[in-house]
Amino acid sequence: MKRAVAAFIVGLLVWGVVVSLIDRVLRLALAGYAAAEPKLTFTLGMMAARLVMAAVTSLIAGAVIGAIAPGSRRTPWVLGLVLVAVFIPLHVRLWHAFPVWYHVTFLVTLAPLIAVGAWLSSRTSMEGRPMQAVTNP
Repeated sequence: MKRAVAAFIVGLLVWGVVVSLIDRVLRLALAGYAAAEPKLTFTLGMMAARLVMAAVTSLIAGAVIGAIAPGSRRTPWVLGLVLVAVFIPLHVRLWHAFPVWYHVTFLVTLAPLIAVGAWLSSRTSMEGRPMQAVTNP
């Protein structure tokens, strides 16, 4: 239980830090992105980059959860659903600023991508462990 709680907290922090770092990279790498961000006047390419940013961030946060609590299948889903709950009001307020496909893609993929990241991480960390011998009494 303690590992699951720690994994949730660290996963949430990692999600926030990684999305912030990638956003800074987008500001530097994509022409016009920094100017478009405050006004939310993103081009199609910029919106796609933002969705990729969210996907990569979610996978990384999930991987961290999987590394901390590899046996916890619920923790990544809980984090994903908490983030969806946090982002729904924001997306409702910004409904006019983005096409419907953007909102749907972001919100629908958020929790599953965190779960996939956790699954991949825990699967990889489990592969490196030696198998436990099963003994018959």
